[in-house]
Amino acid sequence: MTAHETVIAIDFGLRNLGVAVGNTLSNTARPLTVISARDGNPDWEALISLLREWQPDQVLVGHPLNMDGTESDMGLRAQKFARQVEGRLNIKVTMVDERLSSREAKALAREAGHPGDFSNEPVDDQAAAIILTTWLNAR
Repeated sequence: MTAHETVIAIDFGLRNLGVAVGNTLSNTARPLTVISARDGNPDWEALISLLREWQPDQVLVGHPLNMDGTESDMGLRAQKFARQVEGRLNIKVTMVDERLSSREAKALAREAGHPGDFSNEPVDDQAAAIILTTWLNAR
């Protein structure tokens, strides 16, 4: 591993992909954007453009496991998405346990005054930042 890596984290979802950016030098993560998706198929043009802009050393994809740690249907879809990112962009992709990241992002948003309509004002980018922070702290 290099002394400093730029890392992009993605919170995979059927309607939205939350994206966050961080780095291993400052050990920080910040929400970046939400990219739309249709039944788990992202706006690839938007995602590829974003990844080319940031040129991350690696990409993290949230792995939505069941609470008991077993694989979920969404987890399988997230793994398929991760393989697609890796294949299309020839970049290292790591799956990161993301149990409760979306719930935590919504709770933090409500505390900050979010009206609670997450379909119109998604917080998937916040969930991605939580995933990235979890990974940074576990290193």
